[in-house]
Amino acid sequence: MFRIKRVAVDTLSEHVLFIHEAAVRTGGLGFRPLDRVRVVEAAPPGGEAREVIGVLNFCRDLLVTPEEIGLSEDTFRDLGLPEGAQVHATIAPAPRSVDLVRKKLTAEKLDAADFKAILADVVRHRYSKIELSMFVLACALRRLDLPELVALTRAMIDTGARLDFGSGPIADKHCVGGVPGNRTTMVAVPILAALGVRVPKTSSRAITSPAGTADTMAMVAEVALSPQRLRAVVEKAGACIAWGGALGLAPADDILITVERPMELDTEAQMVASILSKKKTAGATHALIDIPVGPTAKVRTAAAAQRLASLFRAVAEQIEIAVEVVVTDAPGPVGFGIGPLLEVQDVLDVLRRAPEAPVDLREKSLFLASRVIELVGAAPPASGYRLAQQTLDSGAAERAFQRIVEAQGARELPAVAAHRVPLESPTDGRIRGIDCLEIARVAKRAGAPANAAAGVRLLHTVGDVVSRGEPLFEIHAQSKAQLEFAYAYASERVDLIRFGY
Repeated sequence: MFRIKRVAVDTLSEHVLFIHEAAVRTGGLGFRPLDRVRVVEAAPPGGEAREVIGVLNFCRDLLVTPEEIGLSEDTFRDLGLPEGAQVHATIAPAPRSVDLVRKKLTAEKLDAADFKAILADVVRHRYSKIELSMFVLACALRRLDLPELVALTRAMIDTGARLDFGSGPIADKHCVGGVPGNRTTMVAVPILAALGVRVPKTSSRAITSPAGTADTMAMVAEVALSPQRLRAVVEKAGACIAWGGALGLAPADDILITVERPMELDTEAQMVASILSKKKTAGATHALIDIPVGPTAKVRTAAAAQRLASLFRAVAEQIEIAVEVVVTDAPGPVGFGIGPLLEVQDVLDVLRRAPEAPVDLREKSLFLASRVIELVGAAPPASGYRLAQQTLDSGAAERAFQRIVEAQGARELPAVAAHRVPLESPTDGRIRGIDCLEIARVAKRAGAPANAAAGVRLLHTVGDVVSRGEPLFEIHAQSKAQLEFAYAYASERVDLIRFGY
């Protein structure tokens, strides 16, 4: 028998337990590190005993005493017992659904019941990080066919809460990612809200990028909204830009992201299931999907973009969302900033119609907003762009954005990065392309998105003509070590900036 001790460790949704090595040795418990262990309330006052299953870690220091069992933050919360409560600990078998993951690894097909069983165990935190990785890799290596993809998407929808905003078109937009600085959502949503189009926009934090929309919006407003708060924001401001992870919408996806992020893995199937399940559970009836295509973007060819677009359309039809897919060019990043604070500065410049605002971010945002306007019937075909442009240029979009920020809870912008260094052009010439993947890695090595002010500020972009020795971009970091790390990485990437015509 053990006493519970709360251990202040964030394990990214994984249930993790800590036990002293001496307790295992003297108690003859037969535990080994990384065993799956079941912790059960020893003396429930009445009814069923509370329990939780987690992955066991051994310690030799004073993290826990031999009489205690430590529970990580998520584990402690989910067990729901006070510190010091008495519990039993026993070996727990692996969930039966893990056998279905192994089945998929051998290239067998899974059906709707299989995916539902797997994701039900995932959201109950019964899978270790190793088993989550097995599932992600099984879906990546053994490509899902359309029935499997629909089944996975529906299972993601069914494992969490759903929002309902009543009748009428409820709009959403989403980019599949892979293009740094592409913060079009934060410009397009206020344009739509100013025109009376309801947009309960839920976004993710960064998965493989230096910033996600939620990371960037968090620079100016609260993004961790409860379902009740989100509904109130949309009622008051007509739209929101919130973090989906706080809402319990398709929670299996948020758990899978914890292993996709370190692997830098975002497959077609997982992308389609993740995006469409979030749109459906957020109450969207209409959604625009942006697929950027470029030599260093996530999607590299027109053929791959069309295949992905077909998957989005086919799955959306099955789950009853009216979807439009647009394919956009991505020769490099959008805007000047790469990293949460640097990106929100671009957004604010566009909304405020500042002379220095990035033209590419403005124009792409107007294009995407126009397609949503026409998709929901707020304007006739071929007239959405002019309406979006008028809404932005009149200041109505800026005012709508301010209403959204105030409704969500305004935040002060953080201080700029303490350390900066420019990287100079090695030659004279015209910039033909910027490597999206490599420039994102530079920003991440500088500390983004964990350090909000860290990242990269482009001083020149695609199409600009520069002279040898002229600064191309500036690296921002919170520490000298991170600055040097990012600068050394960037300096070694000779094709990070491509020159030519």
